[in-house]
Amino acid sequence: MNTDESTKTPRSAEDLSASLKKRGHVVTSWDELPLVTMDETGIETSSYRIGLPDNDDAPTVFKVNFPPNCRVEAHTHSCDYSEIILKGSQKVSGKWLHEGDIRVGLANKGYGPLIAGPEGASVLVIFSDGNWPAIGIGAGDGSTINAAKLLEQFSAAKNS
Repeated sequence: MNTDESTKTPRSAEDLSASLKKRGHVVTSWDELPLVTMDETGIETSSYRIGLPDNDDAPTVFKVNFPPNCRVEAHTHSCDYSEIILKGSQKVSGKWLHEGDIRVGLANKGYGPLIAGPEGASVLVIFSDGNWPAIGIGAGDGSTINAAKLLEQFSAAKNS
């Protein structure tokens, strides 16, 4: 792992996979994982899998930073998940969540909208497997969840 912040570069899925296969474990940081910025909302997110990066059955972890007052339309996921508020606040389906709050959700059960508080929100989302892409529900057009961009970016990381 790089220790100098100025020299940290994103680690590819292939690099992580090779290290895991060789040593059985790997040490990295959020700064070394590819970052995706959603143009529509300003949301920034990084992700990794627990286990080999190409294992679609492995739990998938996202760290997501929502800018102040950011709104994400109602949606669902095809797998169970848990969300932990690390910093700031977020309103989910009309209920305010704050630092330290944990939300557990079941697959195919809709929620939202998500609205970041005035200070923004930083959250950790743990999906039970690789079926994490958000599926829009209701009147939204999908632009605030933009699952296609996330899939494209994280798939590109696999091929880098």
